[in-house]
Amino acid sequence: MSLHSTLAAVTERITERSRDSRTRYLARIRAAGEAGPKRSTLSCGNLAHGFAACGVTDKSRLAGDVVPNLGIITAYNDMLSAHQPYERFPELIRDAAREVGGVAQVAGGVPAMCDGVTQGQTGMELSLFSRDVIAMSAAVGLSHQMFDAAVFLGICDKIVPGLMIAALSFGHLPAVFVPAGPMPSGISNDEKAKTRQLYAEGKIGRAELLESESKSYHSPGTCTFYGTANSNQMLMEIMGLHLPGASFVHPNTPLRDALTKEAAKRALALTALGNAYTPVGEMIDERAIVNGVVGLHATGGSTNHTLHLVAIAHAAGIRLTWDDISDLSEAVPLIARIYPNGMADVNHFQAAGGMGYLIGELLSEGLLHEDVRTVNGTGLSTYTVEARLGEDGGVAWVPATRESGDAKVLSTVAKPFQPNGGLTVLDGNLGRAVIKVSAVAPERRMIEAPARIFNSQEAVQDAFKAGELTQDFIAVLPFQGPRACGMPELHKLTPALGVLQDRGIRVALVTDGRMSGASGKVPAAIHVTPEAVDGGPIARIRDGDMIRVDATTGRLEVLVDAAEFEARAPATADLSAHQQGIGRELFAAFRAHAGPADQGAHVFGA
Repeated sequence: MSLHSTLAAVTERITERSRDSRTRYLARIRAAGEAGPKRSTLSCGNLAHGFAACGVTDKSRLAGDVVPNLGIITAYNDMLSAHQPYERFPELIRDAAREVGGVAQVAGGVPAMCDGVTQGQTGMELSLFSRDVIAMSAAVGLSHQMFDAAVFLGICDKIVPGLMIAALSFGHLPAVFVPAGPMPSGISNDEKAKTRQLYAEGKIGRAELLESESKSYHSPGTCTFYGTANSNQMLMEIMGLHLPGASFVHPNTPLRDALTKEAAKRALALTALGNAYTPVGEMIDERAIVNGVVGLHATGGSTNHTLHLVAIAHAAGIRLTWDDISDLSEAVPLIARIYPNGMADVNHFQAAGGMGYLIGELLSEGLLHEDVRTVNGTGLSTYTVEARLGEDGGVAWVPATRESGDAKVLSTVAKPFQPNGGLTVLDGNLGRAVIKVSAVAPERRMIEAPARIFNSQEAVQDAFKAGELTQDFIAVLPFQGPRACGMPELHKLTPALGVLQDRGIRVALVTDGRMSGASGKVPAAIHVTPEAVDGGPIARIRDGDMIRVDATTGRLEVLVDAAEFEARAPATADLSAHQQGIGRELFAAFRAHAGPADQGAHVFGA
């Protein structure tokens, strides 16, 4: 199957737009890789410090230049379910390295915060910036120049994008990403959502809500809904950074352990000391980035990746734009239904065929670049497989099913759940925004209603509880952007707005903040840029202004006389309460230097 014309055109324009920056990037990482293993440039004192804690065999191997050393960057902590399984991984990786004559050392740890814990809390204002901290933390670990390749242990929301930025900054090194897998399914997502709405309506208490949440999030592994964490895993596999079939195998199982050991061996096989040298900066090119965007659309993935993929691409010298993402959305149909875009969870997706089926289906219709380099070799068709446990305890790959195991969860390009990816860019006199409509009913994708300005999620909740929200309205939350307060997710809004919509009130959200991978049935124009703190048009909206949010035509507009609207002074906000406490004072430089949302909202410059 020839490549779809839209994919070809978008890839070509990204390549052309990125020509100079990509050329500079490749020149930099090639120069870094030309000298071969960097341990040879270390002084005896440097090297002695680098292997002082090793055992006799590893120390002897590292004293020379011909044995590869694998750096482990880990996001382990035992508070977060997704990252707790990583406690065991370094020993598995060290054992695997020794089996093939190599060495592995933990190069460094990175923070891993959970948006599920911090949602609606002050700590959420550090969440987006934690991505850039993670990138810098991983860079510190790799800066010792002791390593010939790296494996990256991370799963959740900002962790994988931060690790990707770091990996690409050390693009002369091979990199393999090692997932830990999702927890087994708990209560159904439908039941969980209903309980949340009942709590929002005051019909049940906190004890009942906590019981429900605990049955949903109940064991080691990622949350099972299709938010940013599981979107990350999909991206790492479809971009060729996982081993085939690795994304959604449960933690603490023999197959997961076998995949982890195989990932370590594969990373060591890709170093410049062997014959299959595959530096990650060469591997992740414009085609791989486009494949990631395609996967995001085909599965109804997280809106956070309109920030993260742009930032990841930037780290590789590639200039991806929202327009590229939007145009690809029109060409790529939605063929997976995973909560919040459906009732199934990621374990149902895996059982229905998982990534092997998904990649095979998209390749068969020309909707992926097949001719890419991956950690598994050349060609994405090597990912149309399923990982099984072999008789010897290792990994055995078998051809993936070509028939969906559940047509309600995984469909075909010929019979999609909807004809496009449902992730759209909105433009208009309010600036630019993104909206995800894969879970929004078609009749709700255009709303025209008066604005209600709120200065916080709590203000919306207070108005809801006071019974003030009885008419159609569009909730406008300015001053939630990266430069204002770190661009927190606004999930406290979801239950109240969902209840109002179920009551027949037409509602929508417009904000320069985030709504993340759990964006659901209420239309939400998010990541509005320019943001309010920079004097963006969202700061000139007043209570009662008519606003149109139209995902069908891609428009975001305030229906006010143009001259009058332009003449308004932007509103201001006292943000002092967001600048200190819970570590926020340490992030003043991040707020000051954060880029706009459509450029990834990162702090690493143009």
